Amino acid sequence: MNKNNFKTSKLFFWTVQLLAMALLLFVCTKIDFIFSPIGTFISTLFIPVVIAGFLYYMLNPLVLFLEKFKVKRTLAVLIIFVLMLALIILLMLTVIPNLLSQIGDLASNMPKLLKQGQELVNDFLSKPSIQELNLTDKINTSNFSVEKIVSSVIGSVTNSVGSIIGAVTNITIVVLTVPLILFYMFKDGDKFAAATTRFIPESYRKEGIVLMGKMGDTISSYISGQALVCLFVGICTFIGYLIIGMPYALLLGFIAGLTNIIPYVGPWFGVAPALIVAVIDSPFKAVLVGVVVLIIQQIDGNFISPNVIGKSLNLHPLTIIIILLVAGNIAGIMGMILGVPFYAVSKTVVNYVYDLYKLKRKHEKNKEETA
Repeated sequence: MNKNNFKTSKLFFWTVQLLAMALLLFVCTKIDFIFSPIGTFISTLFIPVVIAGFLYYMLNPLVLFLEKFKVKRTLAVLIIFVLMLALIILLMLTVIPNLLSQIGDLASNMPKLLKQGQELVNDFLSKPSIQELNLTDKINTSNFSVEKIVSSVIGSVTNSVGSIIGAVTNITIVVLTVPLILFYMFKDGDKFAAATTRFIPESYRKEGIVLMGKMGDTISSYISGQALVCLFVGICTFIGYLIIGMPYALLLGFIAGLTNIIPYVGPWFGVAPALIVAVIDSPFKAVLVGVVVLIIQQIDGNFISPNVIGKSLNLHPLTIIIILLVAGNIAGIMGMILGVPFYAVSKTVVNYVYDLYKLKRKHEKNKEETA
């Protein structure tokens, strides 16, 4: 290959492109003082936008339902906001005080629970078969004690006063900005697809609007369905814990419903606090907790989730597990929550673009054959 042919080859083209991208990334790392304010701005708005988007896709089917009865969109949005405000007030008067009370009781009883847990561990280690393993000496050399755990927790709380103040500030920002963002999402959400497609060539705008609609349907079906499933799991777990006489049933049921938003591993996260409390209270009660969770998860897996969420995502269980591992490693709990819907949307985009590509190739081939 001579010099002129090499300069016109694809290898030379992509080599230059990669070197240019590497140079651009290197320059960006040297002028991070320019991008730092932009990153701060995006990180400040990220959580409010995510929460508002979650609520939008969860409640937008209700807005569309009201529009079917000739209700104007602005009026439908106001009705949804009034219903949300009424629900929040109802929760603040009934559920939230009881939830906060149980959190306070659990916090005040934590030293007692830890002491009971240590006694259970000591009784377990005092068995002859366990003593042969010399586990007691190993635990003693590690200086394990309730006093050490409590002092460590108190020290962490004391050292985290600044973090607590920052968290309160962030919560205040979220509370003030989410309703405003959500209102404009509802008001102008139907114009979003047309506004976005202005940035793509005119010949592809029709396909772009269809793609945006499919993306919205995928997100909406997943989020609204997942919210209903979490509500079902939380309420049923709370009722089940009440039946078996579990302490802190409302708090533990709330945790179970909240963590259920994470596919597959969420129920394990949700049952862990209940098992710890149950084992300390009574080992037999831990068995009852397992039975309650098993029954609820079987009902959810076989009847609720298939009918509420359906097969809209069409993802293999192994794919979901890999997504959770990767997204959790990148962005923690938030990554595990957002990883699956993000992958589902990306899959929708790729499949649609690939289908368009095949149709265009088929159309071009038919034109060549007729010519």
